[in-house]
Amino acid sequence: MSKILGFIGCGNMASAIIGGIVKGGIAKGENIIASDGFQGSLDKCKEAFRIRTAFKDNLAVAKEADIIILAVKPNVYGDVIEEIKDYVKKDVIIVTIAAGISIDFVEKGFGREIKVVRTMPNTAALISESMTALCKNTQVSDKEFTEIINIFEGIGKTETIEEKLMEAVICVNGSSPAYIYMFLEAMGDGGVLQGIARDKSYKMAAQAMIGAAKMLLETGKHPGELKDMVCSPAGTTIEAVYSLEKNNFRGTVIEAMVECTKKANEMSEK
Repeated sequence: MSKILGFIGCGNMASAIIGGIVKGGIAKGENIIASDGFQGSLDKCKEAFRIRTAFKDNLAVAKEADIIILAVKPNVYGDVIEEIKDYVKKDVIIVTIAAGISIDFVEKGFGREIKVVRTMPNTAALISESMTALCKNTQVSDKEFTEIINIFEGIGKTETIEEKLMEAVICVNGSSPAYIYMFLEAMGDGGVLQGIARDKSYKMAAQAMIGAAKMLLETGKHPGELKDMVCSPAGTTIEAVYSLEKNNFRGTVIEAMVECTKKANEMSEK
């Protein structure tokens, strides 16, 4: 890619995306410019990926970039857009990565026709294993959208989705690592309770989860079918499954995801 990529915000997620772009050969570091209010974040990214940086200078990014990724907290999106809206290039593509920031919000912020791609990656971007959902407005061409998809494939897998489902995506993708870590911690505690050293218990639980996830992705089998393959008649696994079902395991998870989506919708409405 010969286009100039700009990042406003250079925290963990931005650094992960930049790393995926450079390591994947999608763009050279010299074609990436990032701004941030913390010099340490910029220095770290510059040293690792040879990008150009602009300390506390969002306008430097706005004036030069063909694609701008807004990698800031949701509550400052409005301020950042107000700051840069009169300085961005005519055909710039604005990419959002924050929960609750709708395409309409960005369009209204710029006050004119603007190309917008809305995305929802997750923190596994830090190890290039993110799952990113994307959607676009009508101003973005299919070719341009493919370019943005390629950027996010540098940090994991992608899926295009209708914007009306983006708040729901947060519960199954953006926020879900937190629930998974809670489950892993509980599994680790269970192993410790049975006498297994904590580090070994966490390692075995995590690898079991990786293996289970890969089985689903690579075989395409229904998770219920894969679960049944582990459950021998009158065996240990079905006993554990029975205990989980008695305690409303699946219902509790689904209810948590409903509440997550409800909060995401509230954020979007604000």
